Amino acid sequence: MHGVDTRVRQSGTMTSPTRPLNDGRTLPAIGLGTYGLRGDDGVSSVVSALAAGYRLLDTALNYENEREVGEGVRASPVDRADVSVTTKLPGRHHGFDATLRSFEQSLANLGLDYVDLYLIHWPLPAVDRYVDSWRAMIRLREEGVVRSIGVSNFTSAHLKRLVGETDVVPAVNQIELHPRFTQRELLTVHEKHSIVTESWSPLGSGVGRGSLIATIAEAHAVTPSQVVLRWHLQLGAVPIPKSADEQRQRENLDVFRFELSDAEVEAISTLESGRLWDADPETHEEF
Repeated sequence: MHGVDTRVRQSGTMTSPTRPLNDGRTLPAIGLGTYGLRGDDGVSSVVSALAAGYRLLDTALNYENEREVGEGVRASPVDRADVSVTTKLPGRHHGFDATLRSFEQSLANLGLDYVDLYLIHWPLPAVDRYVDSWRAMIRLREEGVVRSIGVSNFTSAHLKRLVGETDVVPAVNQIELHPRFTQRELLTVHEKHSIVTESWSPLGSGVGRGSLIATIAEAHAVTPSQVVLRWHLQLGAVPIPKSADEQRQRENLDVFRFELSDAEVEAISTLESGRLWDADPETHEEF
């Protein structure tokens, strides 16, 4: 598996490989997206995911569920040190001082002592404060309240500017990535700088129901969704599928017992048709 540490550790009923980060830390090879998981049901979803074996949880201040994620972590018997919690800086809090204040708000919402991965949610180049936010995040990492820092939805130009002005390379760039939008050029940039790719919306919109993917799934005796998630892993990406259903959570995690051929990986990549969500980082504004 390209880029995946095949040494595994036992986690619940599944095994969870990890990915090395460029800062010396590691990240679980698959995570749980939590967008829309709120209230008591949201807490239960986090607890069930940890019981299934997930060790990476992805939230954001703008998801309005940091409280639920933190409560789920505390309610689970899994040791906090074994769980990687990610949250994100919203656009309205770009800027050095605003970033520091926003992080304190997120940490209070989560009810945790530290965050494992802190990301700039969107670059917002029209606002032009993402470098200032990045400097603040470097300070948070130096203070130890954040273990690793990264970005989300950054283009190669945004990454180049960050590194050029701060000499600090993001550990992660979380981007829209699925068989309909393969981001080949950006993945090459990530590999050059040892930036781990995280995939949001990893299953796209019904991409698992296509005849090609269904045929590959049948050949491996797995589901179409499992095929797509395995495709991410073999690209070297960390998918973060969202599900509140316990059975689906376990199914999405059960993607380490089979392997796609190089031809199958390439065939899935030919489904390219462009972004599904009309969210170009050069113009998209999300505050």
